[in-house]
Amino acid sequence: MSTSRLPDREQRILNEIERALSRDRRLARRLRAARRRRRPDLSRVVRYSPRPWTVAVLLAVAVVLLVAGIVTAQPGVICAFALVWPVSLYAGFRLLCRWSGSAGS
Repeated sequence: MSTSRLPDREQRILNEIERALSRDRRLARRLRAARRRRRPDLSRVVRYSPRPWTVAVLLAVAVVLLVAGIVTAQPGVICAFALVWPVSLYAGFRLLCRWSGSAGS
């Protein structure tokens, strides 16, 4: 690949293409959305403040999945428990922190 300057004719064509692309609102919106999706917003996780009934439901689902996983030993149930359990623990700890008035609330 050469690093030299493009000929004038090709440079004009390239400039026209760039102008046309910059006027395309739909493309600009898609590019902005793709740029936003690249990094997860961890500040939302830190600010998460669950309601008591949400924690109760999460813990109940986790206990049901635990019992079902022990009884059936099915990989799908065990994987579901492995996904729900950390979320329910995190929500429970966030709720306890909020109730106790600790840092992070």
